[in-house]
Amino acid sequence: MELIGMEKNEHSLKLENRSRLTVTGVTDTDKFNENSVLLYTCMGELTVKGKDLRVGLLSVETGDMVIEGEINAVIYGDSQVKGPLGFVGRLLK
Repeated sequence: MELIGMEKNEHSLKLENRSRLTVTGVTDTDKFNENSVLLYTCMGELTVKGKDLRVGLLSVETGDMVIEGEINAVIYGDSQVKGPLGFVGRLLK
């Protein structure tokens, strides 16, 4: 996905009261449910864990995402992975 309106390597997080997380530089999402959100940024994998999580906004044009709910953890993964792995990639991981 080509990001429009921002530099490809621009990424930030803003956490408000542990209940609203704004993420910029989102390049792709993998999966999300009420307990975790796995997404990819221009800086690599990012996992958000918590309770009653929901995606309030996801803009493909700007690469912005808002996650709301009880946020307990924000965890960076591999900085080289910028999108979901295919079937073969998951087997080799």
